[in-house]
Amino acid sequence: MDWVILLASGVLEAVWATALGASDGLRKWKPTLAFVVASVLSLYGLGVAMVTIPVGTAYAVWTATGATLTVVWAMVRGVEPATLRRVLLLMGIVACVVGLKVVG
Repeated sequence: MDWVILLASGVLEAVWATALGASDGLRKWKPTLAFVVASVLSLYGLGVAMVTIPVGTAYAVWTATGATLTVVWAMVRGVEPATLRRVLLLMGIVACVVGLKVVG
């Protein structure tokens, strides 16, 4: 169950990162509110997951999940280019996260 919580927290990390980018320096209230709520829930979930998952593994999975989803979302929205190299590198990050789950 902690792995599910950890992955959900990684998804929330992508939400808060995207909301932070949309907040115009925390000047727009809706993205700022989304940022605050998602970041608190994301960090809470990370803390819960760290009870049974080693800190280094949990943090690596959390950041990799959030970073990958943030870039994928930016690619889907057309904000960042979706090149073959970028997609392959993102797949490498995902493979590393899966590897941490397998050995962890």
